[in-house]
Amino acid sequence: MQAFQFENLATRVRFGSGSLLHLREEVARLGATRVIVLTTPQQISLADRAEHLLGDVAVARFTDAAMHTPQAVTQLALERVREAGVDGIVSLGGGSTIGLGKAIALRTGLPHITVPTTYAGSEMTPILGETDAGRKVTQRQPVIQPRAVLYDVDLTLSLPIAASVTSGLNAIAHAVEALYAAEGNPITSMLAEAGIRSFAQALPRLHTDPADRDAREQALYGAWLCGTCLGQVGMALHHKLCHTLGGTFGLPHAETHSVVLPHAIAYNAVASVAMDRIARALGTDQAPALALFELGQQLGAPAALRDLGMPEAGIAQAADLAAANPYPNPRPIERDALEALLRRAWAGSPPLA
Repeated sequence: MQAFQFENLATRVRFGSGSLLHLREEVARLGATRVIVLTTPQQISLADRAEHLLGDVAVARFTDAAMHTPQAVTQLALERVREAGVDGIVSLGGGSTIGLGKAIALRTGLPHITVPTTYAGSEMTPILGETDAGRKVTQRQPVIQPRAVLYDVDLTLSLPIAASVTSGLNAIAHAVEALYAAEGNPITSMLAEAGIRSFAQALPRLHTDPADRDAREQALYGAWLCGTCLGQVGMALHHKLCHTLGGTFGLPHAETHSVVLPHAIAYNAVASVAMDRIARALGTDQAPALALFELGQQLGAPAALRDLGMPEAGIAQAADLAAANPYPNPRPIERDALEALLRRAWAGSPPLA
């Protein structure tokens, strides 16, 4: 067996129907007595519910979390934190809200409890991506890792199927890259394969019946597994491209991951052992890149960056940016090859598998 390192990250997880009801108990476990509640404008009713459960422990709220964690929004939230004398953070929602909670934790050291309502997996990582002046910068620090996560399947039952599919494909991307990451190890690879398999089984069922509680629970479990993978290893080409596209052109996060993933896998097909494990998890004899492309089409996921608002004139700029500071990757990062990849993703063409 190969030599490897594995670091247990200090996050307490509570998984199951009704987990939100234990929110005040989990806040008290961390010693917090004055918390700020974070959501997006679309989830204010969830903030209301959390504040009801927290009672007098909830002393502030901020409901303007935004995609790609703009630093200007973080500064506004920090003002609320300081004004209220907050000693803990509760974020409820998807990657935008969790990202804001992480950004506050990074700057204050306050404990962060998160309640995910999508399948993005950010809650299980010490990674934060922030945007400023059209650039997205990612960093990894222990203080960014949320201290507790409440996975409540009840909160995902109303997640629209389109968002369910794209956030699920986003999570699959975390597991895929873990299988060929430079820091990969047998434990992470086992979790990655299980996470991909969970989504490959759950997403088609949800597409047929969005109210399928068992499929929702399986998808949420997959999100936990895939997010844990991302928290253990570094990122490769796929995440670099998506962060470049999202930060530079303001493209929606999960949808961008859905479009780029099959093309990034095709680019990295030289990592043959990883490709075998991806195919096995998907339950397919096809090349994994093509299988994921077809799965996305079956589920109604977007296939073209142009449909997300990406200008064709920005393809060369994106290739330049991604090639300028590449992540470790199984295949060398070649600027012209990246542009060819992006052109296929922009047009919605199948990956070159």
